Amino acid sequence: MLAITSFLFFTALVAYISWWYTRHDALDTSTGYYLAGRSLTWVVVGGSLLLTNLSTEQLVGLNGGAFKDGMETMAWELGAAVAMVVMAIVCLPIYLRCGITTIPEFLERRYNKPTRGLVSLIILTAVSISVLPFVLYSGALFMRDVFELPRILHVSNELALWITVAAIGIVGGIYAIFGGLRAVAISDTLNGVGLLVAGLLIPILGLRALGEGDIWAGVTRLQQDDPSRLNPIGDASSSLPVGTLFTGVALLHLYYWCTNQFIVQRAFASQSLQQGQKGVMFAAVMKLLGPFYLILPGVIAYHLFRDQIDPEGNSAYGTLVRQLLPKPLLGFFAAAIFGAILSSFNSALNSCATLFSVDLYKGFMRPQATDHEMVRVGKLFGTVLAIGVIIGACMITSGEALFQQMKSIAATFDIPVMVIVFVGILSKRTRPGAVWAALLVGVLFYATITFGFENKLTWNTATGPQVYEIHWLHVAGLNFLLMMSVIGAFRVIAPLPTPFVLEDTNQVDTTPWPLARPLGAFVLCSVAAIYALLWMAAR
Repeated sequence: MLAITSFLFFTALVAYISWWYTRHDALDTSTGYYLAGRSLTWVVVGGSLLLTNLSTEQLVGLNGGAFKDGMETMAWELGAAVAMVVMAIVCLPIYLRCGITTIPEFLERRYNKPTRGLVSLIILTAVSISVLPFVLYSGALFMRDVFELPRILHVSNELALWITVAAIGIVGGIYAIFGGLRAVAISDTLNGVGLLVAGLLIPILGLRALGEGDIWAGVTRLQQDDPSRLNPIGDASSSLPVGTLFTGVALLHLYYWCTNQFIVQRAFASQSLQQGQKGVMFAAVMKLLGPFYLILPGVIAYHLFRDQIDPEGNSAYGTLVRQLLPKPLLGFFAAAIFGAILSSFNSALNSCATLFSVDLYKGFMRPQATDHEMVRVGKLFGTVLAIGVIIGACMITSGEALFQQMKSIAATFDIPVMVIVFVGILSKRTRPGAVWAALLVGVLFYATITFGFENKLTWNTATGPQVYEIHWLHVAGLNFLLMMSVIGAFRVIAPLPTPFVLEDTNQVDTTPWPLARPLGAFVLCSVAAIYALLWMAAR
C-alpha cells in the first residue's frame, strides 16, 4: 500500500506542476501547440530528449541484453551520445535556420512537395504500427507486475493488462492532445529528475548486495567472478559483433537522433540555436552515464539472480527493482517509470498529430487551413489514433515474433529516410529524382534480403549448398552503401544546374554556441575512454 501511495503522490505532483506552468500558454496556434511557441530552454530540451527516448522497452530490453551478453549492449547508449553530437553541430543549425516544424517540411524545401508527403506517410505509419502499441504494451506489463495488479484488482492477468494499457493510453493521450508539446516537455523534465535519481540507486544497491554490504567489494566481485561480462567488444557469435558498431548501429543512431520526428521535435522547439545545442549536448553527456544505470544492472542481475531469471533476461530489471528497493522508493521509482512510459507514448502521439495536421492536412488536403483549424484537426487525429493504439496494444497477446516483425517493418524505412535527409543537408546539387530512386531501391533491397531471404545467402558448391547469414545490422549498412551509390550516380549524370541555397527564416536566433564543438570532442573522447577502460577491466 505504501508503494502505491508514493506512486500516486509523485504522479499527481508532476501532473499539477505541468498544468501550472502551461495554464496560460497559447495552444490555439500551430507553433504554440506543436513547438511550445519555440520557448524551450536547454534544460527542458535535454530532459525531454532523454525521457522521450527512455521507456520500459528500453529498460527491460537493454538490461535483458546485458544479462545475456554483458556490457557489449552499451553500444545502444554510447552510440546515441555520438549521434547527438552530430545532431547538435551538423543538423540542428540547418533545421532552425529553416524554421521548420517537421522533418518532411525540410524535405519539401530541399526537394519537392511529393517527397514531403511520401516521407510523412512513411514516418506516420511506422510510428503508429511499430512504436505506439508496443510502448503501451511493454509499459503495462511492467506496471502490472510491479504492483501485482491482478491480486489487487481481483482479475486475471490478461484483464489487468488491458486495464493498465487503457489507463496509460488515456492519461498519455490527455497530456499530448490537450497540453501540447510544452506540457509534454515539462512533465518529461520532472519525471527525468525522478528517473535519474531512482535509476542511479538500482546499480548502487545492486553492487551493495553483490558485495554483501560493501559497494567496492561488489565491484571487485564483478571483475573477478566473470570478467568477460564487462567486455564491451562483441565477438562474431555475439548479438552485437564489434563490426556492427560501424555499420547498422551507427546508421540507426543517426536516424533516431538526427531525423526521427518524435525525437528531434524537442530541439525544434528551442528558444535559440544556443539553447538547442546546449540541450542536445546535455543529453549527450548524460548518455555517458547510460552504461552505469541502464546496462550494468543487467550484469549485476546475472550475478545475483541468474537462477531466478529466464535465459533471455527479460525479467532481469524487474527482479532487481522488486528485490532491492524498499517499498516507499519502489512507488517513487514506479512513478518515474510511469512518467517514462507516458513520455514515449505522448511524445510519439504529439508528433503523429503534428505530421498529420502540418504535412498532410495543410500540405495536401486543405492548404488554406488556419492555425486554429490545424490544431483542432491535430487534436481530433490524436484522439482517434490514441483509441486505435489502445485497441491495437490489447490485441498483442504473445508475442516476441509479432514484436520482431513490427520492428523489422519499421527498420525497412529507417535507413532510407535517414539517407535522404542527410543528402539534403550535405549535398547541394542532388535532384529529387535521385532520392526517389534511392528510396525505392533501398526499401526493396532491405525488404528482399530481410523478409525474402531472411538475411541468408545460399549458393551451391562441390561439397553441397553453403549458407552465409548476414547480421541484420550489416544488411542496414549494405543498404546505406547501395542507396548512396544510386544517389552518387544520379549526382554525376544529372546534377542540379545551380546549387541549392537554404533560406534563413530568422524565426529564432541561430548564433551557434561557442562550446558546442569542444564539448562534442569531449563526448567523443569519453566514449572511446569508456570502451577502453571496460575492455582492460575484462582482460
